[in-house]
Amino acid sequence: MARIIIINSGKGGVGKTTTAINLGASLNKLNKEVIIVDVNLNTPNIGLQLGAPIVPVTLNHVLKGKANIEDAIYEHSSGTKIVPSSLSIKELTKFNTKKISEILKKLATLCDYVIVDSAAGFGEEVIAVFEAADEIIIVTNPEMPAVTDALKAVKVARQMGKEVNGVIVTRHTNAKYEMPLSSIKSMLESQIIGVVPEDKAVKEALNLRDAVCHTHPRSKASKKYYEIARKISGEKIEERQGFLNRLLGL
Repeated sequence: MARIIIINSGKGGVGKTTTAINLGASLNKLNKEVIIVDVNLNTPNIGLQLGAPIVPVTLNHVLKGKANIEDAIYEHSSGTKIVPSSLSIKELTKFNTKKISEILKKLATLCDYVIVDSAAGFGEEVIAVFEAADEIIIVTNPEMPAVTDALKAVKVARQMGKEVNGVIVTRHTNAKYEMPLSSIKSMLESQIIGVVPEDKAVKEALNLRDAVCHTHPRSKASKKYYEIARKISGEKIEERQGFLNRLLGL
């Protein structure tokens, strides 16, 4: 059975979808079978960001009972698989959110990792994906409003008895006006498993409709996402030492 990992943020615009895509793509580079699922039913972006904005069958069709989940799986040229949601306004109807957990668990029989891009906030669909989660990763920016919303997500997860695997801080510039990483860790009472720097390569990848780890594999952001994926998969990450430290070690 696959690990079902929910990517949540508490609020939109902090890099949640970008993180879901690049973690999934990086795990795929590690030879893992990955399915990225867009459960942001009101404002989906997975298909849009990976060059498949309109597809014949979406998660919406599956939730309505009009298709099987296997019919909604599409393979990216990289080998990463996705289940997109519909961009059509006509599809914005009431869904049976109880089916979300059932669908995710079925996908878990088909791969090694199910990476779920959840909606922002704490509506019914978010609660439904939390219920199916094996673990939850919280994405935030180093600013107080984003961290405050991330704290709400952490509390909701823990109230539901779910494990918060860690926090990923995105768009980090190490500027004085940013919230210190130590403060973020203390406020959220969770380990920070990755810090992704502000990187124009991310925006360039967005314009190219692909993951930054595909379009700019040597970029700072790409390297960080790959490092986080290695941590998630259980690989031991060795800390790099500077030249002077190596000399002192010798």
